[in-house]
Amino acid sequence: MRLLHTSDWHLGRSFHGVGMLEAQRSFVDQLVAFVREQKVDVVLIAGDVYDRALPGVDVVGLLDDALVRLTDAGATVVLTSGNHDSAIRLGFASRLLERGGVHLRTRLDDLATPLLLPLSDDDAGAQLAIYGIPWLEPRLVAGALGVDTASHFEVTRAATSLVRADLAVRAAARTVHSVVLAHTFASGGISSDSERDLSIGGVGAVPLDLFDGFSYVALGHLHGRQELSPAVRYSGSPLAYSFSEARHRKGGWLVDITADGVDSVTEVHWEAPRELAVLRGTLEELLADDGLAWAETAYCQVTLTDAQRPAQAMERLRARFPDTLVLGFDPEGAKDAPKTSYSSRLASAVDDLSVCCGFLEHVRGRSADEAEAAVLAEALEVVRLEGVSR
Repeated sequence: MRLLHTSDWHLGRSFHGVGMLEAQRSFVDQLVAFVREQKVDVVLIAGDVYDRALPGVDVVGLLDDALVRLTDAGATVVLTSGNHDSAIRLGFASRLLERGGVHLRTRLDDLATPLLLPLSDDDAGAQLAIYGIPWLEPRLVAGALGVDTASHFEVTRAATSLVRADLAVRAAARTVHSVVLAHTFASGGISSDSERDLSIGGVGAVPLDLFDGFSYVALGHLHGRQELSPAVRYSGSPLAYSFSEARHRKGGWLVDITADGVDSVTEVHWEAPRELAVLRGTLEELLADDGLAWAETAYCQVTLTDAQRPAQAMERLRARFPDTLVLGFDPEGAKDAPKTSYSSRLASAVDDLSVCCGFLEHVRGRSADEAEAAVLAEALEVVRLEGVSR
């Protein structure tokens, strides 16, 4: 049995104001082609299918198209909901969709209801049981799961206990290998800027040993593909959704399971439609560096280190790097400079011109040049003379 572990599609998401629906269509094209070429039996989607609880019509249409094409390619789909999804909306018509090979696990009632698939030709032979644990909001599910403390640890422990109890009954009669999908933050995972915090201060992280004993655990929520243990992995998101993911190599995991258990887990790579460039330096350095030619077609995050903020910085950057989406300033030596508040600097101003120049520096990050100071001085003089004439 061949399974493909994916998660965090975030259909409908934008990237710093740039719509990503076409890039997501490209991912779906790659995914379907891979499923056909590699003869994937089951596609796992471990939550955050959509980017928001109320996705747009075109976004819903893209998921519909993806599911139809994946099942047409011969794959069964198992899908759980994440913290970005509306579990109720995503789980609509789940029983009907099962007839078409799409198995939704978005409800607590389905925690201990696995998808059962044969791993041998013998009717009494080994089986694969695939369980889905959707995103569990502790405050909302603690009572239903019978736990007193509304924490990520307690509700996840309760959910995995239900899975283990069902698995134990099935394993008493035959060999059963288990795959568990879960959308959560497991201890040891490395986060990036584009995930929504599950809780404040890292309290939402659940210990890895909650997943002990399962043949393979397909996690979702963190956007970087990573291995927490041989049996517990994050596939990561198929596309980068923040510049903190610029060095990620996006993909998933291809899992081969036989009657004897997990045979192999191999990396899968998705091609990014656009590269991400994180650039740092003075404006003139960045504009003159021939080694940055590759970034001219990339989405760029630029941090300028000029001692004073250059005039028309974004316009000049976009002349070379048209898709500069984020611009920041971190002047060289600024960290070593004494920190004084704007009010303190205002109090030390010696005249009206100093006040005006100080305000200009405060709001735009660089002091007035000679021409600007001259214009301000002239304006102040006009005001002074008008006051005298009155």
